Amino acid sequence: MVRDAEGDGGGKTLAGAQTLVRGLDVMMAVAANARSLVQLSEVLGLTRSTTHRLATTLVEQRFLNFTPRVGYSLGPKLLELGHLASRQMNLPRIAHDYLLALSLDTGDTVHLGILDGDRALYLDKVQGSRRIEISSRIGERQPLRSTGIGKALLLDRREDELATVYQREGREWPGYRVDFETWMDRMRDYATKGYAYDLEENEDRIRCVAAPIRDASNKIIGSISVSSAAQYMDDARMKAL
Repeated sequence: MVRDAEGDGGGKTLAGAQTLVRGLDVMMAVAANARSLVQLSEVLGLTRSTTHRLATTLVEQRFLNFTPRVGYSLGPKLLELGHLASRQMNLPRIAHDYLLALSLDTGDTVHLGILDGDRALYLDKVQGSRRIEISSRIGERQPLRSTGIGKALLLDRREDELATVYQREGREWPGYRVDFETWMDRMRDYATKGYAYDLEENEDRIRCVAAPIRDASNKIIGSISVSSAAQYMDDARMKAL
C-alpha cells in the first residue's frame, strides 16, 4: 500500500517514481476487483482526488477502461503489452536451436530480431566460427533501413511507410550512403523475393542476408540474419544463403 504523501523531500526523481508506483498500484487494485473510485481510494489509502487523477491518466493511456455505473476495468493496452511480452519471451526460446544450427552450417554469425518501436531489437545472437568480430549485441536497438534484420522486418510495409522510415532515420543518421531512390528500388526487390541484404550499410566490411519470421496469420513478427565479413559474402554466396 502507498500512503498519500505529496512529497518527502526526495526531489523530482523520487516524486516521479512514487507516482509510477501509485499508478501500478491502481492497476493491481483494479485487477483484484476494486471497481469504483471509493473502493480504489480505500484499498490504496489515497485521497479520492489523487486516486481519480491517477485512474484518469491510466484510462487516457488505455491501461484502464472506465464505464459509467460499472466502474474501472483493465484496458486493452495491457493485452497488447502481454502479447508482446509473451512473443518476446517465447520467440528466442523457440528460435535459438535453429539459430545455432544455421550458424554451425554456415560458419557465420546469426541474429534474431524484432521490431521495437521504430528500431530493430536484437533478441539473440550466435557467434560464427570464423575469426570475425561483429559488433552487434543482444538487447541492442539498431536502425531499420541499414540493417538486414531491420529491412526484413519492413518487407510488408507500404511505400509511404518505407519513405517515412528512410526520412526519419535520415535525420538521426545522416551519414547513410544509399540514396532514397536506390534504397526504395532495393526494398521493392527484397519484398518480391522475400529476403533482404545489408551490403556493408550498417557496419564497414560486414554483409548479411536476412529473412522475416511470420506467424500463423502470415504477419511478420521477427527476422533472422546471417552475417559475415564481405570477403566471405560475395554476391553468389549471398544469393545461395
